[in-house]
Amino acid sequence: MPLTHNRVFSILWACVFFGLFVWSSSASAWWNDDWSMRKKITLDTSPTGGNITEPINGMTVLIRLHAGNFRFGQAKDDASDLRFVAGDDKTPLKFHIEHYDPLLAEGLAWVYLPDLKPGSKEDIWLYYGNKKAAAGGDAKGSYDGDQLLDYHFAEKGTPAQDSSVWANHAQSVGVTAEGSIIGTGLRLDGTLRFTLPASPSLAIPDNAAMTWSVWVKPASLQRNAVIYSRRDGSNALLIGIDDGAPFVEVTNNGTVQRSAAGAPVAPNGWHHLALSATPGLVTLYLDGASYATLNATLPALNSTALLGGDSAPPAASPPPADTSSASSASPPAADAQAAAGGAQAPAGDAQIPASAQAPAGPAYTGFAGDLDELEIAKVARSAGYIKAAAEEQGADHAKFVTYSVDEETASWFSGYFAVILKSVTLDGWVVIGILVFMAVVSWVVMIDKAMFVGRQRKANVRFMRIYRQLTTSVAMAEGDEVDKLENESGLLAPQMQKALRHSSLYRLYRVGQEELGFLMTGYQRGGILTAQAIAALRAELDAGFAIESQKLNRLMVLLTIAISGGPFLGLLGTVVGVMITFAAIAASGDVNVNAIAPGIAAALVATVAGLGVAIPALFGYNYLITQIKDLSTDMQVFVDKFTTRTAARYAIHSLQRQQPLAAE
Repeated sequence: MPLTHNRVFSILWACVFFGLFVWSSSASAWWNDDWSMRKKITLDTSPTGGNITEPINGMTVLIRLHAGNFRFGQAKDDASDLRFVAGDDKTPLKFHIEHYDPLLAEGLAWVYLPDLKPGSKEDIWLYYGNKKAAAGGDAKGSYDGDQLLDYHFAEKGTPAQDSSVWANHAQSVGVTAEGSIIGTGLRLDGTLRFTLPASPSLAIPDNAAMTWSVWVKPASLQRNAVIYSRRDGSNALLIGIDDGAPFVEVTNNGTVQRSAAGAPVAPNGWHHLALSATPGLVTLYLDGASYATLNATLPALNSTALLGGDSAPPAASPPPADTSSASSASPPAADAQAAAGGAQAPAGDAQIPASAQAPAGPAYTGFAGDLDELEIAKVARSAGYIKAAAEEQGADHAKFVTYSVDEETASWFSGYFAVILKSVTLDGWVVIGILVFMAVVSWVVMIDKAMFVGRQRKANVRFMRIYRQLTTSVAMAEGDEVDKLENESGLLAPQMQKALRHSSLYRLYRVGQEELGFLMTGYQRGGILTAQAIAALRAELDAGFAIESQKLNRLMVLLTIAISGGPFLGLLGTVVGVMITFAAIAASGDVNVNAIAPGIAAALVATVAGLGVAIPALFGYNYLITQIKDLSTDMQVFVDKFTTRTAARYAIHSLQRQQPLAAE
């Protein structure tokens, strides 16, 4: 089937409407249309991101929000409209907000992912922008049931609150450390102790599995500085840093085992320290990588635990045994004396029971520095999990978590566009109103004219099919026989005339037939039309052609006005808007980007509106003018053929009448 201009135009329109349908469908395919904004967040565990190769499984990830990746002005001030949805854009995820400050443009949210896979990229959606939304955070649901404790240290003046479902809240009020690696942290000075409860859920059975992790920032190099200690009779678990080297020490029925010292870490820097214990093996991790191992089993521990130091100053004793063939030397007397002076019971806390007092062993000092994000689980987290936590929460957060652009619902009155429209001045609205009127007029003209030329083309094709049959029969006919043939072809029938009313060629044909009938009046039947008669016929047909051309070109001038006048009107509105903006700035004396940008952006709306009028009108005009030229050419050709064939037909008829007379 040949691809005509009309068919091409129809296909183009179908493509436009299909594109609009797809766009509107994708724009409306949101988790919930009550939320006007969303952002895609990608968690990258592939080699280009966190480079995690071992299983992770369920994990609570940190989402950092700031002015560079989040539009705080579109969300509620209390962050109650924030929602996190899985990559399928259907499944809501559990989350809670640790910190949110729209004035400082910063926020911290923790989102639980049921199955985070290694070596892949997983998308989640952040939805916001619903002023009627109620708070949707769920701290207890943001962790799996194996998470026994999670302290963000975001509280000020109150004990740290456990975000897990077990509610293992701290028993001490710590000193807040501002500007920690994740919001606020806990500051320790070597003498303060921070007490964790001896709850049943935190009890460690003999030979149990466990995961412990914290972000640590040592203030200086210390000998045997204890970060975490838990003693129960002759059993104990200590985690600390000795001259910059992290260590874990396990005491089981009085037998002390300490991990071998590795490469020391420099003070005043944040590091992720984690412990993963399984029956017979304790692994110490530093910044997500395995740092030391200890062939030991965790003993049963049911007492309180401390952050910042040991529970009591031990008496002097030989160094602890080390199954890794690496022993720690006892600290010098000066250090022991300092340790004894610094090991105080936490103020305001219950006295530590006698069963928790330390047995004889090396002297320890209290840890001096900052801590953040303490986590304890009753299972041994995988190496992939620990590495993912260190990468995702630390300095490489930008590699692990990437933020896409903000998306808005299909609304002209939300987001940046709403800010621009609110800044448009009265003169701008006047120009935009005129341009909108011009746009409506141009679209009406284009649609009407496209329908007009389409109907005319179809009717012309139908007429020419009949006319070709008629001219073949008329070649040997004359007089009343011509009218008879027209009746037989249906051209003179009212039904056919109604069907061909849109054909310009049919109207020209009727003009020619009426003029021919007038010219033949007074001529003898079979006479020859003179040159003057043919010229008169041609003049009448040319007049009909001019009338038809006027019909085709009617209202096309409105499109030329829209094409040429639209951009100039838009430019006028922009210039006036810029003038008013700078005049207002000069009057107020407030010269800054925030004062200039809205006015300039609003002024440019007029130019955009002008182009929005001109560009569609330009496309439509070029298409229509091509169709009009084609129809005009068809009419011109028909006029030439009709005149020539009419003159030839009557000349032939005359010769046929004269031949019998000459024979006589």
